Amino acid sequence: MRVLSWNVWWRFGPWEARREAIASTLASLDCDLVGLQEVWDDGGENSGGGENSGGGENLAGWLADRLGMHWTWAASDRPGRWHARLDGSTAGVGDAILSRWPIIDRAVLRLPAEGGRDDGHQALFALADAPVHPVPFFTTHLNSGPHESAVRCAQVAALAGFVAGHRGRSAFPPVLTGDYNALPDSDEMRLLGGYRTAPPVPGQVFLDAWEYADPAAPANTWDPANPYAALTREPPGRIDYVHVGPPGPGGAGHVRSVRRAGDGPVDGVWPSDHAAVLAELASP
Repeated sequence: MRVLSWNVWWRFGPWEARREAIASTLASLDCDLVGLQEVWDDGGENSGGGENSGGGENLAGWLADRLGMHWTWAASDRPGRWHARLDGSTAGVGDAILSRWPIIDRAVLRLPAEGGRDDGHQALFALADAPVHPVPFFTTHLNSGPHESAVRCAQVAALAGFVAGHRGRSAFPPVLTGDYNALPDSDEMRLLGGYRTAPPVPGQVFLDAWEYADPAAPANTWDPANPYAALTREPPGRIDYVHVGPPGPGGAGHVRSVRRAGDGPVDGVWPSDHAAVLAELASP
């Protein structure tokens, strides 16, 4: 089972060319489940089953049509910062999940932002009707300010409770994806893992899939080698993740491999300012 996390950089830059590069990259990777952050929506709303009822175009829906996948998305209720950064745009922004299998349930959690900037971040859950065991799959996007570690810790605690409320419906371990805007040794990422500090939900731990990566493989998902990332003058770092709960029956969910993806241009166009994280998990 191939799962991927990718921040697709909303409608910044040459977005029409970038969406083709995103679609081409995803097609080549042949993923089963994809968590996307900073998805744009031009006038539509997801009704919960992957339908755009507003008549506009949603990037997740557009990708799902191209790839033959199911999809669901959740819109941020505070898109103002994105609009301010891209003068004149009124497109929505949010998170989305693409699935090879039908999505039989979904839920959204609004994340707390007390003490930091409230950009309407959230966590999105989808239960994918995979063979043998459905897969509880989550994607999220946390606050980005370098000084907002305490905010992200509160968001991680809320996310952990959200996962706990939905993980018990399958023997397959929960799969978490997202742009956490946090380095692996940060308080918030140690808190999410739960095996280096007390977890927010007693007994609930998650494994950072990158623990199984080739130590020599490039790890940074925010990398100045990407010209879009280089514009910010920010240092490189691994801030995008796939996490998995302890393996289920027969080793279901065990991480077989993990690597970066989407980390180069496609026909001269970089798909996003972030690289994606691609993990292969054992399925029953």
